[in-house]
Amino acid sequence: MAEAPHPELAEASVADLKGRLTSGDLSVRRLAELHLERIEAIDSRGPNLHSVIELNPDWEAIAAGLDDERRAGRERGPLHGIPVLLKDNIDTGDRMLTTAGSLALAGAPAMRDAGLAAAIRQAGLLILGKTNLSEWANFRSSRSSSGWSARGRQCRNPHVLDRSPCGSSSGSAVAVAAGLAPLAVGTETDGSIISRSQDSPGPHARTVRDAALLLGALTGRPEAFLAGLDEGALRGRRLGVLRKPYSAYSEHTDRVYEESLAALRDLGAVLVDPVEIATAEAMQADKSRIEKTVFLYEFKSGIAAYLAGREGGGPRTLADLIRFNQEHAAEEMPYFQQELFEEAQEKGGLQEREYLDALAEAQRLSRAEGIDATLESHSLDALVAPSRPPAWVIDPVNGDRNIGGCTQPSAMAGYPIVTVPAGRAFDALPLGLAFFAGPGSEAALLGMAFAFEQLTKARRAPRFLSTLDLP
Repeated sequence: MAEAPHPELAEASVADLKGRLTSGDLSVRRLAELHLERIEAIDSRGPNLHSVIELNPDWEAIAAGLDDERRAGRERGPLHGIPVLLKDNIDTGDRMLTTAGSLALAGAPAMRDAGLAAAIRQAGLLILGKTNLSEWANFRSSRSSSGWSARGRQCRNPHVLDRSPCGSSSGSAVAVAAGLAPLAVGTETDGSIISRSQDSPGPHARTVRDAALLLGALTGRPEAFLAGLDEGALRGRRLGVLRKPYSAYSEHTDRVYEESLAALRDLGAVLVDPVEIATAEAMQADKSRIEKTVFLYEFKSGIAAYLAGREGGGPRTLADLIRFNQEHAAEEMPYFQQELFEEAQEKGGLQEREYLDALAEAQRLSRAEGIDATLESHSLDALVAPSRPPAWVIDPVNGDRNIGGCTQPSAMAGYPIVTVPAGRAFDALPLGLAFFAGPGSEAALLGMAFAFEQLTKARRAPRFLSTLDLP
C-alpha cells in the first residue's frame, strides 16, 4: 500500500496534538482536515477499512467555533479541539444518523444528544463522525461477524485486513488504531471495548493517558483519572493471576501472557499465581445461559423504550425490527439471521420471575461470589488475564471464531476493566493484557495499565497487511 497521508497521526498522542494547537502550527479546523484526509485515503479507499460509517456534515462550523474560543482564551478543558468519533449506537442530536448499523433506523436522526455526547461537546471535543459496529452491538445473531452491519458493511482489521476487527465496537477501535482519530467512544456489553456493562460507554485511545482524559470527559471530571498515572503505580500492588478458563486457549496468547507477567514482576507487582474465580464455570455454563437471559429481557425492554422516543415514523418495537429485517432480508440478512431478536421477542417484561432470578444470579456469580470474593480472599488490588486470542479470519457465513477471553466477569458485574497492548502473534496480530477489579477502581486500574505500558511500549501502528504470510 502506498503511504497514507499524514503518517504521524498514526502515533500522535493527545499531548502531541495539543502541542501543535497551542504553538499555532495547527488550528482545530486544520487538525480535523488532516484526519478527514486520512479517512478518505485509508477508510474509504486504499485498505478500505469501513470503520467510519458517517462524517459529521457540521464539522467545519463546529471547528470554527472551537477555534474562536481558543483565540479568546476560553478553552473548555484538556481535550478542547481534539477530534473524536462515536460508535453509531450513541445518539447525537444533529444531522448525523444513529442506527446501530441497521437500515431500519436510517430514516431520521436522533432528537437529542445522549448524555455522553453532550458531555463530549461540553469538554470541547470535535465530534468528527460515527463509527461502524457489529449491527445492534452484536446482539442479533449468534453467528454474526464482528464489525459487520447492513449500513456500514464489514469493518476490517488494520493490522491484517482479512482478520476480524473483534468486538461490536470494532469501528471505534479500528479508527483509533489506524490514526483516523486520536480518540473514539465505544460501548461494552461483553468484550467490545477491550477486543451496568450492558451497555456501558468507554474510551478507545492509543495511550493510557489519552484513555484517562477521554474517560474524564465522559464523566464530566476532566482530569479525575490522571493523578494515578505513575510509572511506579504497580510497585507493591498485589495482582491475582488468572489461569484457566481465562488462559490456556491459545499458545500465542499464553506466550505473551507469560512475558507480561515477567514485566509486572519487574515493575514491583506482587503476583499471586494462580488465583481462581470460583464461579467462572457457573458463569459460562450452558453457553452462558444466565448472562444471555438477562441480555434477552433487557434488550427487548430497552429497545422498546428507546424506539418509542424516536421521530420519523420508523419501528417502535422489537417486533417491528424483526419484521423490517424479514422484509429487507437481502440487505439485512445476507449472511446470518436474527435468532437472538426472535428469542428476545418471546420474553416478557422486566417484572418476570425468570428475569429477576437470572439478574440476581448473574450479580451473585460475578460480584459477591466472583470478583469481590476473589479479591478479598487473596487481599488483591486487581486481577490480570489475557484480553483475547489472536484475531481470527473474517467469516461472514459462519460467524466469529472466538476461542477465549476474560471479559465476562466484569461485564456481568458491571465493574471496570482496562486492556493495554502486550505483544503480538506472528509479529502482526496485537494481543493485550487486561486489568480488572471492583467498583470505583477505574483510577487505580488506569495507573497500573500506565505503568505496564511505559515499560513494555508494546503498541505498534498497523501495517495494513493483506493477509498473514504463515509458514
